[in-house]
Order: sequence, then C-alpha cells, then structure tokens
Amino acid sequence: MSPMQQLTGDGVTQFLRSNPDFLDRFVMEEIELEQLERWIIRRSQKMKKKHEQKNDRKISLSKWKFCVHADKRKMLQDLTTSLEKQPTKDEVLWELASCISSAVDADGFQLILIENADLSRTSIFKGNIKTSLKASKAVIAYVIDKLESVRVSYHQMDSRFPNGSFKDGEEYHVMCQPVVSNGKLAAILELWKIKGKQPFHEEDEEIGMSYLVWGGIALHYADLYFSMNQQKKLNDFLLDVVKSIFQDMISIDKLVKKIMNFAQKLVDADRASLFLVDTKNNQLYATIFDVGLDEEERVEATSKEIRFPLGIGIAGIVATTGEILNISDAYSDVRFNRSIDQLTGYKTDTILCMPIYIQGRIIGVVQMVNKHTGMFTKEDQDAFEMFAIYCGLALHHAQLYDQIKKSEQKYRVALEVLSYHNTCNEEEFKEALGNGIPEKIIGVDDYYFNPFGLKDNEKAKHAIYMFIDLFGLTRFDKNSLIRFTLTVRKNYRRVPYHNWTHGFSVANSMYTIIKHSNNIFSLNESLALYIGALCHDLDHRGKTNKFMLDTASPLANIYSTSTMEHHHFNQTVTILQQEGHNIFSKLSSTEYKEVLDLLKHCILATDLALFFNNKDRLSKILSEDNFSWHNQDHRLLIQAIAMTGSDLSASAKPWEVQVKTVDIIFQEFYDQGDEEKKNGRTPLPMMDRNQTNHQPASQVGFLTGICSPCYTLLHQLIPETKSLLDMCHENLRRWKDIDDNIKEKREAR
Repeated sequence: MSPMQQLTGDGVTQFLRSNPDFLDRFVMEEIELEQLERWIIRRSQKMKKKHEQKNDRKISLSKWKFCVHADKRKMLQDLTTSLEKQPTKDEVLWELASCISSAVDADGFQLILIENADLSRTSIFKGNIKTSLKASKAVIAYVIDKLESVRVSYHQMDSRFPNGSFKDGEEYHVMCQPVVSNGKLAAILELWKIKGKQPFHEEDEEIGMSYLVWGGIALHYADLYFSMNQQKKLNDFLLDVVKSIFQDMISIDKLVKKIMNFAQKLVDADRASLFLVDTKNNQLYATIFDVGLDEEERVEATSKEIRFPLGIGIAGIVATTGEILNISDAYSDVRFNRSIDQLTGYKTDTILCMPIYIQGRIIGVVQMVNKHTGMFTKEDQDAFEMFAIYCGLALHHAQLYDQIKKSEQKYRVALEVLSYHNTCNEEEFKEALGNGIPEKIIGVDDYYFNPFGLKDNEKAKHAIYMFIDLFGLTRFDKNSLIRFTLTVRKNYRRVPYHNWTHGFSVANSMYTIIKHSNNIFSLNESLALYIGALCHDLDHRGKTNKFMLDTASPLANIYSTSTMEHHHFNQTVTILQQEGHNIFSKLSSTEYKEVLDLLKHCILATDLALFFNNKDRLSKILSEDNFSWHNQDHRLLIQAIAMTGSDLSASAKPWEVQVKTVDIIFQEFYDQGDEEKKNGRTPLPMMDRNQTNHQPASQVGFLTGICSPCYTLLHQLIPETKSLLDMCHENLRRWKDIDDNIKEKREAR
C-alpha cells in the first residue's frame, strides 16, 4: 500500500495540529490569495449563523484580519435600512458604532459628540443615557487634534499621555476612533473591553476604520437630509409668515407668539423670549416674555411689560452690539443677568441669542433657552440667523399694520369732525326747506345767465330748482336733494376762482345745454352731467395739478394723474355717503353703478390735459362722418366735450361777465405764482403778478387753442349751443383788439 493510500482525514488533521509551523508555511507558500479569501468568507458566514442561533451579536473579527467583505455588505444593508427609517445623523452614528463594537468584540461603546472640535462642548451618550468618559480627556483631546485612532490599556504606559490615559473603572482596554464626515470631525467612538480580555489590536483598528470609511458616506447623506429637512421646516414657516403678512394681517402680539413658538421648535429649545427695542428710552421690552412647549403648546404672557436697559444681560448686549451669542453655561458667563431667573423661578443653562434687523437697524432680540439635547449647534445658529431675517420683515410689517390701524382710527375721528363742520346742519336745512323752491325762475336757462348777480344761498336754491326742472322728484327725495346741494356749497373753498360761484355757473351752463338739446342724453347721462358739473371742482385749493405734483402734495401722492379731478370725484362720493345726502338712493343697483361710472368720467373730463386727446379723436370721427349716437364710445366723447364747454363757459358769456371772470382767474394765478416764488421756482409769465400785460395775449391763446375748438365740436353735434360758439368768437375778437393795441404801443416805443 502506497503512503498516499495510508493517509486518513483524521491523520492529516492530527499532523497539522502537531505541526502548526508546517501548516503556516504551506498556506503562505502554496495557497492562492483568492482561495484564502473564499475560505475566510465561508468561515465567517458559518460562525455568524452559529452566533445568530444563540442570539449573540458579538462576533470577534479580531482573529480574522481579512474577514471584512461580507461584514461590509451587511453593514451597508443595515445603514441603508437605518437611513430609510430614521435618516438622522445620530441614528446613523449609533448604527455604525454598534456594528464596529460587534465586529471588534468590545464590551461596550459610547459616542462623544464634539462641537467645533471643542472638548469643553461635548455630549456623551451610551444608549439613551448620558454617561462619562472612560479614557482621560488627554486621550480625547489627542484624537481631536490628530484625527488618529488611539489604543490604550490600563497596565501599559503611553508616552503620549504622561498623566495617565484612564479614569478609574472596570474598563481595562480602550480604543478611541475619530468619526469624520465631509472632512470634519463629527464624533469620537470610544470602545472598551473589561479586564481579562485581549487588548485591541491593529487589525481591530483597521476593521473600525474600514467601517468608518463606508459610514462616512451614510453620515454625509444624513447631513444632507438634516439640512434639507431643516430648510423645509424653515421654508414652511416663512410661507406661514408671508401668509400672515399679506393674507391675514395680525397684531404685533399675535405675531410675536407665532415667531417665538416656531423659533423654539426650529432649534429644539425649551423656552423662547422675544424683546423689542425701545429706541426712545434705550430699553428692551416684552409684553409676552416667555413661551414654553410641554405636551401641549403653552404661552405665558406677563401681566405687564418687562423692561430693562440696553446693554444689560445677554439680550441687552446683543441688542447693543448686534453680536450673536451662543452660550453653553449661562451661570458661568458674567454677562448673564440672573434677575430674570429669580423673577420667574426658571433655571437657564444654555442660551442662543440673536438680533433682528430691519433696514440695517436692530428692532428686537430673540433668545432661545435650554436646548433639549446638548447645546445649541452651529447648524442651529445658521438656521436661526436666516429665520431672523424674516422675523424682521414680519415684525416690521406688523408694526406698520398697527400704525395703519391707529392712523385709520385717527382718520375716522378727523373725518367725523370734518363731516360735522362741512355738512349742512339741521338749522340750514330747515331754513332752505322753509324758504321753498320756486316753481319757475325766468332766464336761468339762458346761455348768457350771469351767476355773479346771485348770493350764495340763492345759487343753492337755483341749483335745486334746475335739478327738479330736469329730473322731477318722482325718483328723487327732496330732502336729500336739499341737504346734498347745501353740503356741496360748503365744500367749495373760498379761493378766488374755483369756488361755489364757479361750480354753480358750470352747473347752470350744463343745465342749459341739457335743457335745449332735445333729449339727446339719457336720464342717467344727464344726471351724471349735471351733478358732475355742480361738483366738478369740490375742495379745489386754487392750484393747478402741476403745482400739486411739483410740491409733492399728499393728494399728488395719492393720484399721480388728474390729481385734483380724482379728488373732486371722491369728495362727491363722500358727500353722497353722508346720512340723508344720497340723491341716488331710489335708483336700482344697476342704475346707481352706471350713474357713478358716468359721474367719474364727467368729472375727470374737466382736466384740460385730457381735452386735447378727446378733441382730436372726436374731430377725426366727425371729419370721416362716422359719428353715431348709438356708439357708446362716441357718446362718452361728446359728454366729455360738453363738460369742458360748461367748465369754460365764462369765455362764452357776455363781455362784462367774461372780463370779471378773467380778473378773478388771474387773482388765483398770481397767488400760485407767489407760492412758487416762495419755493424758489420761477412761475409762468401769466402767473407772475409783475407781468400783468400778458393777460390779453394769454386769453387770445386760450380762446383760440381750447375754447373755440371745443364749442365748434359742441355746435356740430348739438346745434342748439351755437350761442356759446358765437359769444366765444366775439370775446376772442375783443381780446385780439386789446392785445394788438398793447403790441402797437410796445412797438411805438
């Protein structure tokens, strides 16, 4: 029998056990590396199954230096599952530490979370229980500084740690490894074995580092998830802030509560406080001092304001310097003001305090107190800093809203006072009612009617008569008509020209046009034309639109175009809204809306800046023989021309009325010129009281360029207005004669 035939499995096994050096040499020289790895993997899987059956997770891999492939695959699966279920940094770190602890057969481990590589700011966790370091702080500091693993044993001296590397305890061997993510230290993993176990070897360190390389990727994505989640929370709140500002304006107190509640949740703080800056008294104050969240949302409001000087306490210093303060131990910081704790009975440990800016100035300070887990981090600070920007906008808008509400109340009071003084009183109403309205007034429908021959009360009586003559009282209340007319009279200012006499004169001219035009205007159009003429210059200040714009008057800020005309219309509507003044109250809602729209159109048409466009459009339509009374746009154009014609009717009155009116107009012009001189401006020559010789020339230009074309168009469509065109031309002839004489005398010199 050959020697090979004499060999048995048991014999070979016995030989190899008796000759380990032979086995080692044979394996190293004769066996391929790939085969060795396959053997190790199979051996690893077999041992894992054995230990899983015993429900024992701790499998020592320190004896198998190369058994990492299967473990890495399993670790990646665990980390992926962990990321899917709870993709937070702490969860990933914990899962990673558990895998490494099991792989190196450690008896225990803990994670040391270190903020900004500062050993004084550490959070140590073993499971869910906060515990203490096993190794000395010198060891931890070394790992932080060098970002290298450290293995130490209780009985061995280490030259790197002359003062010792251990704290007292049953732990005998310790290995500390840095956990790095994105090039930054995220944590330190501290593993230990008790006395009687083998120390940590180099291969344990390699296994741990191998896990940590893969784990760094998971940490990176956990950081991304955390950042995205924080940003999403912030964006959701900012959306709520925008809604609060633009959809549902709220008071400053409600907004403060909203800001404090969210800020507290944003950084996981136990309490929140928001102080506003009182620049007048150099103080910080709060009416809602503290917000805390327990199982249910809780808001604590003080019975009165809490106030303290700027520069006192953490919040006071932040309000003064604008510096962000992140304090890990409030009572060891000399800047901390303990009086608030003494007042409230609350213990402050950690603080994150940040200024709130608006337009470059600090308007408040938000202070977060006592983070639930550890200390406030740089991530908390960054998120809170972005949030503070929107806090400033929200607070600014809320303050503006409060100011607007106060201004609104002041406006209502002012309007009430003005309404009392600018509305006809009961005595005036009874007197007018008692005097009665004439059944007939001779000559009032004459185009050449002279308004200067009447007193103010008589003008009011005539205005009421003209309304009744045109529209009757079937659909209109007589008492409302009287009150409305008397109040309109009161709301014309005592300026030289644009006063009650002018308003009445324009209304009289429009009354005459409507009276003699054979019903070419509808009832609603006639209403708008007559009332528009009567009210077209309400509350006129005796100044042009350009003057109002140049001097940046409040009215010009409200109405950028047709400034005074918009104001006249709004004044008309305001009078209609007064109790007992709505002369249109019996109209249907459709009729009422139509009349108001037409009324606005008619009053705005008295802006001479709009006349030229209206004139050109109507002239073109007439020259092409396209005008139609059935075309609404055409009707609006003739209404506008009729309003301009009535407004300028003094130029179509007999010469005596024309001259007197021009004299009054120039008084108003000169008053404006004087104001312009006071403001350092040079007035137009016709508004300079030192250049009175320009009056005739200006009148020639005015009647030639505006009045004559206006009455020509009016005459073409309403032939009954020929008297206005004729007298306009007669007055133009006289002004030309006067202007020619002035020029001849000037040339004769």
